[in-house]
Amino acid sequence: MAATDPVPAPPPAPPGEGPAVQLELVRAELRKARSRPKQAPSAVRLPVARVVVDKGLSHLDRYFDYSVPARLDETAQPGVRVRVRFGGHVVKGQGRREGGTLIDGYIVERRADSDFSGPLSPLSQVLSPEPVLTPELLRLCRAVADRYAGPLADVLQLAIPPKHNRAEAEPSPAPLPPPAPPAPGGWARYPQGPEFLAALAAGRSPRAVWTALPGPGTESVPPGAAEGWPVELARAVAATLASGRGALVLLPDGRAVARLDAALLELLGSGQHVALTAGLGPEERYRRWLAVSRGSVRAVAGTRAAMFAPLADLGLVAVWDDGDSGYSDQHVPFPHARDVLLLRAAEAGAAALIGGFAVSVESAQLLRAGWAAPLAADREQVRRTAPLIRTVGDQELAADGAAHAARLPTLAWRTAREALAQGPVLVQVPRRGYVPRLACARCRTAARCGQCAGPLEARDADGPLHCGWCGRPDGDWRCRECGFTRLRAQVVGARRTAEELGRAFPAVPVRTSGRDDVLAAVPGTPALVVATPGAEPVAEGGYAAALLLDAWALLNRPDLRAGEEALRRWLGAAALVRPQEQGGRVVVVAEATLRPVQALVRWDPAGFAATELGERAELGFPPVSRMASLTGSPDAVADLLALIRLPPGADVLGPVELPATRGPGGPERSEPSERVLLRVAPGQGAALATAVKSAYAARMARKQTDPVRIRIDPPDIG
Repeated sequence: MAATDPVPAPPPAPPGEGPAVQLELVRAELRKARSRPKQAPSAVRLPVARVVVDKGLSHLDRYFDYSVPARLDETAQPGVRVRVRFGGHVVKGQGRREGGTLIDGYIVERRADSDFSGPLSPLSQVLSPEPVLTPELLRLCRAVADRYAGPLADVLQLAIPPKHNRAEAEPSPAPLPPPAPPAPGGWARYPQGPEFLAALAAGRSPRAVWTALPGPGTESVPPGAAEGWPVELARAVAATLASGRGALVLLPDGRAVARLDAALLELLGSGQHVALTAGLGPEERYRRWLAVSRGSVRAVAGTRAAMFAPLADLGLVAVWDDGDSGYSDQHVPFPHARDVLLLRAAEAGAAALIGGFAVSVESAQLLRAGWAAPLAADREQVRRTAPLIRTVGDQELAADGAAHAARLPTLAWRTAREALAQGPVLVQVPRRGYVPRLACARCRTAARCGQCAGPLEARDADGPLHCGWCGRPDGDWRCRECGFTRLRAQVVGARRTAEELGRAFPAVPVRTSGRDDVLAAVPGTPALVVATPGAEPVAEGGYAAALLLDAWALLNRPDLRAGEEALRRWLGAAALVRPQEQGGRVVVVAEATLRPVQALVRWDPAGFAATELGERAELGFPPVSRMASLTGSPDAVADLLALIRLPPGADVLGPVELPATRGPGGPERSEPSERVLLRVAPGQGAALATAVKSAYAARMARKQTDPVRIRIDPPDIG
């Protein structure tokens, strides 16, 4: 109530009450009027702020209107962070809200009026005058939320990093002038490479799926710093900057970002780009993010979270090794970085470059649809660049006594011995640790903990077995099925392999690289480098040879993408080996007749991806079809499924009971869980996402709290 409001007249005195009682009533009304909060005057121009609140609930996935107090008129601009009162109730006749909680949000628009007929609550606070939610970023986040059937607030949490006052208070540097167009360099190895680079520099927007050649390009670069594909990506970025536009490149991990960062510094100098990774720390990462948002830099190289980097006038989006599982975000609504970049390219009319040694099935789909063109070298260039690939199949292993004694086939041992005279040798094994999985040597029953039924593991050669879940030692194991006491390895880990190789080559140093300790690079001197897939360090001058052991462990995964993933891992390791003309050799322990092995031998990732795509088209599997997975308790999944109005022709696959999973450091959970897959034809993906999101919002509005995990286009349906 405003201070100028008249004081209500006291009620007439009841019979028998005198002036003293009436005076006390007047005083009580005055005290009540003074205690009422005064309504602050609203802004005269555009007094309504439309706000998206930071509350990721599907049934609240809309904008809310608040009044703008006059004191906040200057700072409450579109894009800034604000704090508002949410929930509670409006006191009639007073235009104020009581109860509820203060939550954060973003102003998306200032308006002259509101669609809401009742009184509006005022903004409580402007947290920062920095406009972090630009109109372009808001449109992107809304498109991602719609595609993946999630709330806008959840996407905004992925897109905008937390605020740091010190970083906001610092001025960002002025942008540098665009660089000159670069020379083709390594792109000259591809028939369409120079033309692609020239199109970027001229301001055009070509779209390509790039099958990168292994090894370094033709240009001279510092050893071990930024060779091959990083320099070629840097040239694509430089060509885009030369046209006056921005460029965004995503890479699967911090090591890859560091290689591209070094190549960009070498080519462009400092000040033209920033690298965005989680390893920077929250404040430094926000400082660099602000430099992008303010237009100080026009190029970004980063990991998955950089897919939302707020670059203005975007000219190029690029993703390296898009088949890497790290590009699939594990936070609601689970967006895939490649698809977010394709949305950005379509929205901004930007160029797109999807590159890697392997070709994903999704990239093959883009080629088949004509959305992108292939960018690859001719076969003669591939033969000159790739190493020689040899295979060791089951028949050779069965007749090879050395393979049984030391897990190293004779061909692999001979190749390693000869290559060590020339340089380092890479050994890829599919698991970390010593002996990650053990089984009974007689009946092959998996060895499990007697306390929690977790898998038993050998951490070293002499110590007792330990449970992989609860960590308890088990020094007196006996098979529950046959009573046998001897064990055999199901999969041998990197440390055990390093130990065996150390005995086979006693004069050669052995280095390991895995999840706990990943090496970025190794010198070009003779050494054995044992690494798990994805953790292979770069060798100065390239490896003299590579051994790909236990290939069956990658191929036998119960997953639709097992063959595709195995080939991607093998190509990534083999690409680090010197060309065949320089003596580079790769030995893969797998049957030569298998399709992924044949694709490796021929170095034909594009042909493999096209064949895989054709088979999936016949079976109606992604990416030809669009899918949504619903995972939860049987009752919750059935309840949600009953609310979904599916598009015509949709298929319901399941429900399928899921295997029990364990909590952190604990035993398997006993709650039943199942999954249902919803499949629609191409072109109906948006309708499917809308139907699932609407049903989930209706279920939440009914206060059904039993959770159901929704994932559009799940990466794993095996």
